[in-house]
Amino acid sequence: MKQMKQIKPVIGLEVHIQLNAPVKIFSPENYSFSAQPNTCIHPISLALPGTLPRLNEQVLRLALRLALALRCRINSVFWFSRKNYFYPDLPKGYQITQFDMPYAVDGVLRYLFNGEWKSLKILRIQIEEDTGKSIHELDPFHTLLDFNRAGVALLELVTAPHIGSPEEAEACLRAIRQLVRHLKISEASMEEGSLRCDANVSLEVDDSGITTERVEIKNLNSFRFLRQALHAEIERQKQLILEGKSVKRETRGYDPASRKTFSMRTKEHLHDYRYFPEPDLPPIYIPESLIEDVRSEIGDLPEEIWKELAKLGVSEKERQFLLDEPDIYAYFKELCDKHKINKEEALKWILGPVTRYLNEKKIRISEFPLSPSRLAELIKYGENSGVHMSLLKQVFRLWVDAPGRSLHEILREAGVSEKQMSQTEIKATVERLIKQYPEKVHQYRSGKKGIFGFFMGEAMRELRGRADPRIVSKIVRELLEG
Repeated sequence: MKQMKQIKPVIGLEVHIQLNAPVKIFSPENYSFSAQPNTCIHPISLALPGTLPRLNEQVLRLALRLALALRCRINSVFWFSRKNYFYPDLPKGYQITQFDMPYAVDGVLRYLFNGEWKSLKILRIQIEEDTGKSIHELDPFHTLLDFNRAGVALLELVTAPHIGSPEEAEACLRAIRQLVRHLKISEASMEEGSLRCDANVSLEVDDSGITTERVEIKNLNSFRFLRQALHAEIERQKQLILEGKSVKRETRGYDPASRKTFSMRTKEHLHDYRYFPEPDLPPIYIPESLIEDVRSEIGDLPEEIWKELAKLGVSEKERQFLLDEPDIYAYFKELCDKHKINKEEALKWILGPVTRYLNEKKIRISEFPLSPSRLAELIKYGENSGVHMSLLKQVFRLWVDAPGRSLHEILREAGVSEKQMSQTEIKATVERLIKQYPEKVHQYRSGKKGIFGFFMGEAMRELRGRADPRIVSKIVRELLEG
C-alpha cells in the first residue's frame, strides 16, 4: 500500500444563481416556483418553430450588479453560445449559454472563515438559460415534464480551485448566498432551487503540485450536503490513492442516506457539447453609462456590514443573522438612516421584540405589521417619555395585533399616559410604598440590598410607565437609605 506524507484537497465551486428578473431571459413570460406545472410558458421558451430569442435588459442589469460587487472585469462586448446536448426537459435540444466570451471574468469573493475575512478568485460569471424539470416520482412508468423553469435567467459563477476544505467550501457558498440576497438579485433558496451548487474536487499528494483527475459532484442542494459530499469524496479518493489506483475523471452524485458519492457518468469534454456562437442573438454591447448606473444601485456589501456591526458591539452570532437576512438588515437601515433612530436602540428592537415576533408567527419581515416609520414612532416615544422598556414591549404587542390604529389609541388602551410624571409625583408614590412595606425597608437597611429590586418593580408598576426609570431609581434609593 502506497504511503505519502500529505494529501491536500483542491476544491472549486460552480454555483447557479436564479435571477429575480420580472421575466425570463429571452422571452416575456413570468415565472413562479409555486405555479401549476406548464403555466409559465411561451412559444419562445418552448422553442416553437419560427420563434427568436431576445435578451431582456433587466437580466443584464442584475448580472452586472453581481459582477461589479465581485470586482470583476466586465467585457464590454460579449456573446452567447449554443451548448448542444439532449435531455427531455431541454426544449431546444441545446442551451443558450456563454463559452469563449462570458460577460464577466477575474473577480474576487470575500468570505468569512474561522473569524477571518479571506479572498477567493472568481474565474468567470456567465449568463445562461435554465432547463425545465423532469419529475420521476408521480408516475411509476413515465417521466413527467414541467417546462415552467425552462428559459429562466441564470448566472453561473465559477470559482478558482483554491478552496482547502469542505468547511471552507461551505463558508464560500454561504458568502455567495449572502451577497446575492443583499444585492437583491436572487432569493437564493437552495430548497426551491434558486441557488444550486456543483463541486469539483481533486487531491494533491505531498505538495507536488500535481493533482488527481477532477471529479464533479452534481446538484448539491444544501450547505450540509455540500460539506458531507466533499468529505465523502475526499475519503473515497484517498482510499484509491492508498490502494495504488487512479482517480477517474467523472461526474458523481451524493446519497445523503449512505453518506457516499456515486458514479453518474464519465465527465464530458468540451468538444462533446459542440459549442458555437448563437446565430439568433447578436453580440451584446455594454455602454459605460449602463455600468455606472448599475454601480450606483449597489448598497452595503456583507463585509462592510459585518465591520460596521462589530463597531456597534453586535455579537458574532447576531452579525451572522443580519448577514443571512438582508431584508431585516434593510429594515434596520431604514430605521436609522431615514427615521434617525440611534443604531444601538434600533438593533435592540430588531434583534429583540421584532425577531421574536417574526419567529413566533413564522413570517418574513416583508409581512411584519409595523412599517419602519411606525416602529420609529414607538421608539421615539419611549426615548422622550422615559416609559420603561417592559411597558413599551406591551404596547408593541398590542400595536402589531392592531396596526391600523394610532400609537395614541394603543397607549390609551395599555393604560399608559403620554404625559410624564413630575419628580414630586414620583416621590409621593415611592413614599407610599415605603410606608406600605416597613419590614422590607428594615431588611434593606439591615444589609439585604436585593430588596431594592422589589421596590423598583412596585414603583414602576404603580407609575404605569409614566416616569423615567433613572429618576425612579434615584428616588427609591434615596428614600430607602433614609
